[in-house]
Amino acid sequence: MGRNILIVESNNDKYFFQSVIKHMNLDISISAPIFLDEDCRVMDGSDKDKLTKALKDLKADIQKEDIDRVGIILDIDRHSEADRIKFINDYLIKVFPEATPLDRVNQFIELNFDDYQIQLACYFTNVDGKGELETVLKAIKSQDSTHADCLERWRECLISNSKQITDKNFDKLWVVNYIRYDTSTKDDKKDAAKKLTLNYALENKSFIWNLDHPILAELKVFFRLFNDLSL
Repeated sequence: MGRNILIVESNNDKYFFQSVIKHMNLDISISAPIFLDEDCRVMDGSDKDKLTKALKDLKADIQKEDIDRVGIILDIDRHSEADRIKFINDYLIKVFPEATPLDRVNQFIELNFDDYQIQLACYFTNVDGKGELETVLKAIKSQDSTHADCLERWRECLISNSKQITDKNFDKLWVVNYIRYDTSTKDDKKDAAKKLTLNYALENKSFIWNLDHPILAELKVFFRLFNDLSL
């Protein structure tokens, strides 16, 4: 068996998905993680240039390494699933002209070129068809979130004064407050620059998220694809 490669948008995504994968390994008795650290590629965003570069880098790596399966995970944001799939296909075909286009999430397509035979699938981070990583984290919090939840009053105050904050920015702010005020320890606060960050919380404090939450069910279906030898 060759390696499985996961292409994601950011380090925050990387740390969260690795936490879910490790959790699944315990639950479904997988002997080793599906993705190792070096098998998670970070795009630092999801614009067309970064996706194209990630795909070109992947093509070069396929010719140098033993790679079997590839996954691409993007935030769905406010796009439809069909639009997100089209976005990937538009640049996938430019880099891999013979690839079978994606037509749904959680299903492999053939990514063949020359003598290489690779499978690729995609998934879009979302809650009820919209949002991004922070939207998911807000929904699956496992600890008391009084400080973060009180931001709703602040948001109401903004609205009453004809000011706005987008759902995306509000969710990011909610997660920051949840980490900094609701779930931090005295030890965390002594090294705030390091330990009161989302990266640190995702990598070292996964217990503050409910990794068994039903919202993660479809994501887990996606990850199980990479361990299914029948596909």
